[in-house]
Amino acid sequence: MKVLALGAAGAMGAAAVETAATLLGVEHIVIADRDGDAAAATARRFAAARVPVAARTVDVTDAATLRDALSRADLVLNTVGPYYRFGRTVLSAAIDTGTHYLDICDDWEPTLDMLGLDDAAREAGVCAIVGMGASPGISNLLAALAAAELDTVHDAYTAWPVDVPGAGEDESLLTGGQPTAAAVHWMRQSSGTIAAVTAGRLVSQRPLRPVELTLPGGRHGTAYTVGHPEPITLQRSLKPVGDAANLMVVTPTTLAYLDMLRRDIDAGKLTDEAAARELARPSLGRIAHSVPTALRTRGPGNLPPFFATVSGRRAGREHRVLAHLDPNAACGLDRLFADMARATGIPLALGMSQVIDGCARRPGVHPPEAVIDAPRFFADLGREFGGASPVVIEQEPAGQ
Repeated sequence: MKVLALGAAGAMGAAAVETAATLLGVEHIVIADRDGDAAAATARRFAAARVPVAARTVDVTDAATLRDALSRADLVLNTVGPYYRFGRTVLSAAIDTGTHYLDICDDWEPTLDMLGLDDAAREAGVCAIVGMGASPGISNLLAALAAAELDTVHDAYTAWPVDVPGAGEDESLLTGGQPTAAAVHWMRQSSGTIAAVTAGRLVSQRPLRPVELTLPGGRHGTAYTVGHPEPITLQRSLKPVGDAANLMVVTPTTLAYLDMLRRDIDAGKLTDEAAARELARPSLGRIAHSVPTALRTRGPGNLPPFFATVSGRRAGREHRVLAHLDPNAACGLDRLFADMARATGIPLALGMSQVIDGCARRPGVHPPEAVIDAPRFFADLGREFGGASPVVIEQEPAGQ
């Protein structure tokens, strides 16, 4: 297949291309970005790749150029954000040109919009997979593995770890002195209202709500809700009759600081961008004012850093299942999550491989757990790092 890598001059797209260039079935890759010089520079990094890698200037706001680029490809990897601005635009164009589509969308609002294009994608014979990164992506597939151990699902939670901002500047949240798109996204999804599932129904609620968890293996702690697509898609795929949410595994200090920023955003005192700057460069005044909240906030206890947990019934009994990634696995997965660009880009490419060989090539717009073969995905992820599948599944009857 001929692959168009939109936005691949960025770190996440480039990480996806690095893996994609090694996969069978990939014949040619075009790195497309609105910055043509950056696209060309990224393409030169892959001069020795197994497949030809070229570059092209594409601004996704230019409909004609976007459609021309898509029409020359069999499949597009879309890493152009923010998805609440560009997700539906690119997917609609891909459907029009008959181009299979994968992205790493981690905004819940455009996820709903893009799932609404399912009929159009089916009619066009296009397979589109939205949210094929780390969270969402890996998180959804962990939930699918856990749910496969049950007859019926009651609650479903996915969770990811949050790096703690210190009193100094956090360079990972800044580019050229400005907050990164990821930092702005974090503020957007930590304020206003977010999507969650309560009693089996999709609802809107404020973020940063505590969820106390008791998990197999004697694990117990509190994590906090944040706006991500997982509750929306897991409600459709796993059909929980209870609650579902995406959670942050976060220290009380960081949660209290985030909650202060949330309140200021909701009150109109800060924009998402200004709050992201405050997160990257925490002020001593804000840190001091957040201390009382931090002292009242429950912490993560011994929860694993990245996991999915599902409760329900098996053989007539209440049961709990935990699926998590083993940071000590022989494949050295700790190296993956030390670099979020690779943690997001590599899963995107591995998901693409299942579309290329037909395993996941089902027309329509899908979340990862609906079409990606989870055991194969995690086996491929382990092999990417020279080891076996890094997934650990633990389970026990509820109440133990």
